[in-house]
Amino acid sequence: MTARLADIAAQAGVSEATVSRVLNGKPGVAAATRQSVLAALDVLGYERPVRLRRRSAGLVGLITPELENPIFPALAQVIGQALTRQGYTPVLATQTPGGSTEDELTEMLVDRGVAGIIFVSGLHADTTADTRRYEKLRAQGVPFVLVDGFSPKVRAPFISPDDRAAMRLAVTHLTSLGHTRIGLALGPRRFVPVQRKIEGFTRTMRERLELGPEEVEAELVQHSLYTLEGGQAAAAALMERGCTAVVCASDMMALGAIRAARERGLEVPDDISVVGFDDSVLVAFTDPPLTTIRKPVPAMGQAAVRTLLEEIGGTPAPHSEFVFMPELVVRGSTAALGEPFRAPRTEP
Repeated sequence: MTARLADIAAQAGVSEATVSRVLNGKPGVAAATRQSVLAALDVLGYERPVRLRRRSAGLVGLITPELENPIFPALAQVIGQALTRQGYTPVLATQTPGGSTEDELTEMLVDRGVAGIIFVSGLHADTTADTRRYEKLRAQGVPFVLVDGFSPKVRAPFISPDDRAAMRLAVTHLTSLGHTRIGLALGPRRFVPVQRKIEGFTRTMRERLELGPEEVEAELVQHSLYTLEGGQAAAAALMERGCTAVVCASDMMALGAIRAARERGLEVPDDISVVGFDDSVLVAFTDPPLTTIRKPVPAMGQAAVRTLLEEIGGTPAPHSEFVFMPELVVRGSTAALGEPFRAPRTEP
């Protein structure tokens, strides 16, 4: 015990007597000092006495789509860490093809007495879905926040990236490189983020290239699935229409677009440029490194937690949408035609 007290005291930078007072729950120790001792326990691998263990403030459900797209685990991690820091225990519920539906997962979480639920890219983003499920949830007294997608019919706080601005960034980048035949590969039209991306894409194509929205949507917009294979199929169709650049609604689709180009003997970015969306982990290390629109995942995840905890605490956030600005990250998959990407030189 003496050696243990000495180790903890050395790690925390306090006396053994102070460590003893903290471990025995005695008064007379400053809050910061008490926290230093508890942190030292954790660092050294000692188990906290039962009386000093943090009690959970409750469970919070997080419902996401499948986790094959790396952006969903990344968002789940940010949300989970933010909840844990506030004393809550996150419960991750994932939808899988042929598995539990959003409604079934919601019912399961409610049955377990969660303090609130965060929905990511759920049915609230589908303009054809019945939104009465969310009114039912509200009637049950369960606070919730909705991420990615907006519906004016649902009285709740929404957290979204600015999809229109994202397309403006992508198209402006590609037109500055001299591309005039730019395609957009994205998911089914019934989803709100898809509709907003199309709006931003057509508006910027009109401003930059004087193309009408009818012409853009008929020739340069291709709907598919948010998968590598979906991106490959959409990009193949756009290349058949003479596109020299493709903007994709996810990084997974962008990797599929690169595969489609190579199947046709084309080089990326010499012959065709590709832009992704999300800035998923590892896309900086693909071949070539992927130019993409960085989704503001940390800011969105933290805002979702902060907003939900306000709802749980009885001071509801406005029933409106909080929109976060994305960022263009230029890497090696975009260049002017015939001009391969070269990293900028740095001075020694």
